[in-house]
Amino acid sequence: MDRPSLLSLLEENAGGFVSGEEISRKLNVSRTAIWKQVRKLEAEGYRIEAVPRVGYRIVERPSRLSLTELQSKLETRSFGRHAHLREAVPSTQDVLRELAEQGAPEGTLVLAEQQTQGRGRMGRHWASPAGKGVWMSLLLRPDIPLQHTPQLTLLAAVALSRAIARVVPLEIGIKWPNDLLVGGRKISGILLESAAEDERIRYIVAGMGISVNLEEADFPPEVLQKAISLRMAAGYPVDRMAIIAAALEEFERLYELYAAQGFEPIRALWEAHSVTLGREVTLHTPQGDITGVPEALDELGGLRVKLRDGSMRTVYSAEIGEAR
Repeated sequence: MDRPSLLSLLEENAGGFVSGEEISRKLNVSRTAIWKQVRKLEAEGYRIEAVPRVGYRIVERPSRLSLTELQSKLETRSFGRHAHLREAVPSTQDVLRELAEQGAPEGTLVLAEQQTQGRGRMGRHWASPAGKGVWMSLLLRPDIPLQHTPQLTLLAAVALSRAIARVVPLEIGIKWPNDLLVGGRKISGILLESAAEDERIRYIVAGMGISVNLEEADFPPEVLQKAISLRMAAGYPVDRMAIIAAALEEFERLYELYAAQGFEPIRALWEAHSVTLGREVTLHTPQGDITGVPEALDELGGLRVKLRDGSMRTVYSAEIGEAR
């Protein structure tokens, strides 16, 4: 049995149940084969109701991304105006990096319905199921020194938090440097990868993953207690196209502000959205663990931490955990 045949049969009876016996007879397959194909449809974003001795029916279909719809929603000058949509890729980062090397202009966007090898900070895997999230990478070509790259990571976090709040009435907090949280659980991840030459940036690929309509079953069990989706938090499906358009608009607005006025206004916005500042934490750094209270960002985006002995230390790379 091929999946489109099962999908066609369910679609023909939209709103009603199709019994397992009827599916078996029409498609000449076993009940076990039917169940396996139902699971594949669910992995693509379909919600299938299965009732014993009654049958199967489609109760929800996955939304589809559309570049035409995106262009109609956008109010940007360059961000997202050159866009590429892929069905499934290992990572949107890799696709956009190839386009960047070929001379793609700043603001070029790569979207994917699914990532098979999505990655986050520290090389971690990022769950990116089909049709349920926003998996995208945006090309930047800033005229800044390489050491200022962390500033754009913080800018991206502010842009996404503001964009999400425009679409869904949720309180979004930023955990240093760029994790977005709802109720203490991660809603989005951001990964900036740069190409440089002679200490100047050639381009930056800004990867953004937003868990929009994922459900509990879509998350690996080991991360479920730490992760959540917009749908789970809000209690209803969220329009992915609205999230993408808002993210590009907020990103471009802050990027232009950064180009005109530098990091200071971005730093102020980040600190206003932060859930890291003002409470004691343990930072796991490459040089060892330190415990203290983060108080502010420095001019490069590092975290200024007041240690228990009253001294100050600036941290540029760390994982934040609860203080012991």
